[in-house]
Amino acid sequence: MRKRSVMAALLALCLTAGTCGCSSSDDEEVFTGNTPEVPEWQACLDAISPDVYADIGDLDLEPGTYISVIGKTENSSYWKQVAAGVQQAADDINERLGYSGSDEVRVLFNAPADGEDIDEQVNILDEEMARYPDVIAIASIDENASEVQFDLAIENGIPIVAFDSGNSYQGIQCTCMTDNAEAAATGADRLCAAIEENGDVVLIVPDSVSGNAKDRVDSFKKEISDNHPGVSLVETLYMDQIDQLKRTAAAEQLGVTAEELETWTTQAAGGEEESANGNSETDGEESNISEEARTRLEDIDSIADGMSDEDAVVYYLEKHPNLKGCFGTNDETVLLGARALEQMEKTDEVVMMGFDAGKDQLDALESGSIDGLVVQNPFGMGYAAVVAAARTVLEIGNEAQVDTGFIWVDADNMENENIQAMLYE
Repeated sequence: MRKRSVMAALLALCLTAGTCGCSSSDDEEVFTGNTPEVPEWQACLDAISPDVYADIGDLDLEPGTYISVIGKTENSSYWKQVAAGVQQAADDINERLGYSGSDEVRVLFNAPADGEDIDEQVNILDEEMARYPDVIAIASIDENASEVQFDLAIENGIPIVAFDSGNSYQGIQCTCMTDNAEAAATGADRLCAAIEENGDVVLIVPDSVSGNAKDRVDSFKKEISDNHPGVSLVETLYMDQIDQLKRTAAAEQLGVTAEELETWTTQAAGGEEESANGNSETDGEESNISEEARTRLEDIDSIADGMSDEDAVVYYLEKHPNLKGCFGTNDETVLLGARALEQMEKTDEVVMMGFDAGKDQLDALESGSIDGLVVQNPFGMGYAAVVAAARTVLEIGNEAQVDTGFIWVDADNMENENIQAMLYE
């Protein structure tokens, strides 16, 4: 599981050796004093496998080729790095081909503005299809959400490439992403080691519908159940279900059971319908909720509405007195878990680990509120997605899966040169 960190270290040594300017005895080259210029992002490209997806040398695209790239959001450190990799690939392609002005290969990155909004992403996909790009590369928020659009795209000669997250659609040409199974298993293994193979852990997940979220949860659970008998995964919190989590927490605080909450909620929803004039009216046959139950529901909703996401996470963490570790499966959830533990004043008692490494995560790692991170390669992922899209347009063949790599980062190694090369803010 730790082989990528070892490979990254070896890679750094190779890069260093490659820039020394020494010649082989066979060629008897003379040192000229010049060293080849290595881009600052080279380590991100070197982590990609197969390495052809870090190479634009064979991408002889026609002038004006349009590649549409659709991400999950545009505001996080992770997705800004993806967008940077996309742009760098576009710049490299145009520079190599000598294209400028209207001849340039257009590579446009779009994503929902606020959070991972499934509806907005589908709307962006519809808009891009109307522009008839030569290919679409998409990081699907919901792996099942766009089958109709993909069918229509294929019918109109627009192939689909996936990145960041897997997709259930059968016509995907290539998927560029982290090996989520290996990465999540690495995280679970590190967490269990940090809590000395004993205690309860909680998993915090951004959503229940994306392919990468499912892969990470499944692999995390499997690693613990297969290899760490002293550790129990006692809770999995999905942030796309946070409103229901808050209502359940509020109900429990008021002594209302989950069954009562479900029954009352169903009764309240079934008791009102929209009339023809738009006003709400009671359906006598279905409206059988008592006034007492309706009042209790109002109290529950009032408490739930007053809870922040951190409050909700704190509530569920505090239910487990033997809690020893937490793990967030993306950048936002690992920070959410860290803030919840700070609110509980248990940062020193409970190990917090997770995915990704923007500025906030690295600051938290340095301060000790986060203990370790699985760091993906978003820049390399964006770059590889453009290469895969270009190869699709050119019909020169694609791998079904491209591994964009990851490394493990903690306080002990975060200052290492080969690790620093893969970090981002």
